[in-house]
Amino acid sequence: MKIDRLNNENIDTFLDRSSLGTPELLGSVGQIVEEVRKSGDKALIDFTERFDGVTLKAESLRVSTEEIDEATSKISPEIISALKLAAERIATYHERQKVGSWSFEDNGATLGQRITPLKRVGVYVPGGRADYPSSVLMNVVPAIVAGVREIAICCPPNKKGQISPYVLAAASILGIDEIYRLGGAQAIAALAYGTETIDQVDKITGPGNIYVTLAKKLVVGQVGIDMLAGPSEVAIIADGLANPDFIAADMLAQAEHDPLATSILITTDEQIAKEAIASIEKQLEKLSRKDIAAQSLEENGKILLADNFETIIAYVNELAPEHLEIMTEDAENLVDKIENAGAIFLGKFCPEALGDYIAGSNHILPTGGTARFYSPLGVADFVKRSSILSFDEAAAGKLIDAGATIASVEGLDAHVKSLQIRKKGKK
Repeated sequence: MKIDRLNNENIDTFLDRSSLGTPELLGSVGQIVEEVRKSGDKALIDFTERFDGVTLKAESLRVSTEEIDEATSKISPEIISALKLAAERIATYHERQKVGSWSFEDNGATLGQRITPLKRVGVYVPGGRADYPSSVLMNVVPAIVAGVREIAICCPPNKKGQISPYVLAAASILGIDEIYRLGGAQAIAALAYGTETIDQVDKITGPGNIYVTLAKKLVVGQVGIDMLAGPSEVAIIADGLANPDFIAADMLAQAEHDPLATSILITTDEQIAKEAIASIEKQLEKLSRKDIAAQSLEENGKILLADNFETIIAYVNELAPEHLEIMTEDAENLVDKIENAGAIFLGKFCPEALGDYIAGSNHILPTGGTARFYSPLGVADFVKRSSILSFDEAAAGKLIDAGATIASVEGLDAHVKSLQIRKKGKK
């Protein structure tokens, strides 16, 4: 890796990101979604055989409770204990996100808001390069806290048609037994439209590959989604007192996710930058996924040297990173200047990996600069708000004329009539 100079004039140079697919790819995903919408289970079976190499029947799409129990029973007590601890911490964090319904009286009028949990949610748990029981916890726990009554999980099967036992164990710990061995765009379509075997959901959450993301983009409006997630990313702000080995370890932890993952170090200290590069090269050789991490760093890694923290803050707020680590002496002061970031980790003993698994905050975060307007997955994603209004005759009478005036401006005569017909004395 090389060191690039960052200044106020060239910030845009270092903001490039992978695009969310090509028009051709979007068209291919659209064909999959439409085929599932029209043909249901048959399309799911065909696509699973074509893309995953697994032959299924309609009755085997859903993982049996016996399979869930058997897989869970084979997981070591240490792993079960860790998953339970993570679930507890995630629940504790998300309980604090709950908001209640409210109302207030206004001279004969009652205005309020009612909070209602979604009835049914679909959760996508990735497969492929790794097992992701943490994704089960991060999606399902806030849904449970919100009061969602039905939760269905889709996860792509391996070549033997099996779901990761760790994913099944995490689901079992949370009391979820509706799990389908189904991945890719076809899984999103099944959740969005329903099939003979899978009931339609109200919202789909959970990250996946580009096919999953584009499918979610296509079904928005039919169902709700959490966000359109791209490759994962971390930005690390460091000063001359930062530990270069910690920096290297955290950049590699990000890079091993995927060749498209982005790891960025921004520092004011050239020596720290050089030492971090040396440590990356040393630590990389010991990783089981070193080929993936090496490709990620080669294609998407950045080491940026800035003259001052004002330039760094300006860059980070433009970047709007998914994960931001601040390894500086005055991290608590710098964080107040950060406007755009999915999750912010302060200090040298708070790596992103803590947030990924066990801290309690959610690891499903906005990527690709969307932290400018998206937030981490949370309880709010699993509830809906309804406005509640009640007016007696006197309270309505005080507002009818003003309302009718606005309706007249908009040229909506029936609205005017709807209001004025309720004036006192009208029958």
